[in-house]
Amino acid sequence: MKKIINDPHNVVPEMVEGMTKSYPQIIEKVAGTEAVVRSDKDSMNGKVGIVSGGGSGHEPAHAGYVGEGMLSAAVCGQVFTSPTPDQIYEAIKAVNQGQGVFLVVKNYSGDVMNFDMAKDLASMDNIPVKSIVVDDDIAVENSLYTQGRRGVAGTVFMHKILGAAAQQGASLDEIDALAHKVLPNIKTIAVALSAATNPEVGKPGFELKEDEIEFGVGIHSEPGYRREKIRASKDLVEELIGKLNDEMKLDNSKKYACLINGMGATPLMEQYVFANDVLNKLNEFNIEPAFMKIGNYMTSIDMAGISLTLLEIQDDKWLDYLNYPVKTIAW
Repeated sequence: MKKIINDPHNVVPEMVEGMTKSYPQIIEKVAGTEAVVRSDKDSMNGKVGIVSGGGSGHEPAHAGYVGEGMLSAAVCGQVFTSPTPDQIYEAIKAVNQGQGVFLVVKNYSGDVMNFDMAKDLASMDNIPVKSIVVDDDIAVENSLYTQGRRGVAGTVFMHKILGAAAQQGASLDEIDALAHKVLPNIKTIAVALSAATNPEVGKPGFELKEDEIEFGVGIHSEPGYRREKIRASKDLVEELIGKLNDEMKLDNSKKYACLINGMGATPLMEQYVFANDVLNKLNEFNIEPAFMKIGNYMTSIDMAGISLTLLEIQDDKWLDYLNYPVKTIAW
């Protein structure tokens, strides 16, 4: 294992220190935790707080999305491990401005349990808290650490839409209703060329032969649905959009947002080759995405691979939220 680190067991605290020291105008650390909150407290006054988080290793998610117009706070657990309820609770308290707090949780058993426990702690302080569990991965059901479908890169669309709504003054009930309308319209599927190496483990989460790929792999190196020989980008796109079409019934009378997401070790050159093939394939459906993002948004440490997310935009206001300006490290 070759990584630019000091102590493998101290990666997360040092990462959080590095982020907050580098961008003090955007984020700051909650004392005694590995949670980060917005530095611009004044602009949060009277607004609902939006909190997300999870295991580290998915950078820039989630701390990279903390800032004006997006998340109010993010809680960084250990690598691929849910943050503890007390740390989530401290983040909730740090962003509560009297209008309540909304939690965006990816569907992993530890995250769901710990965010729920933090919600219970907040209720004892009379802080109104609501939440959404994002389960956008269409690849597999009931994978490792998950009951139902996993929460993956589509979660970033949820951060963006809800963060914009909160910044514009939406109430807790309005944000809750919005989240539950958006959720069933976000779908993601991925392909991996190699696995991630957790610094504390020191070896890849799975082994692929030099000429193998795996469809449907998860962001913690959970198994996918099929391994086979490496194929051209166009063939990968054919597979992934085929699966998304089976799920979403792509229709050129509808609007879509598209997120092409690198898993950590995939060069932007390859991501843009993939994007070209995605856009050409969508053109066969007479679909031109109304919103497009390409880059590393929800990674898996150093996994080589890519994920494709489509969001059916059922309300033009959602598109406004996606385009709403933000001040964050990573968007």
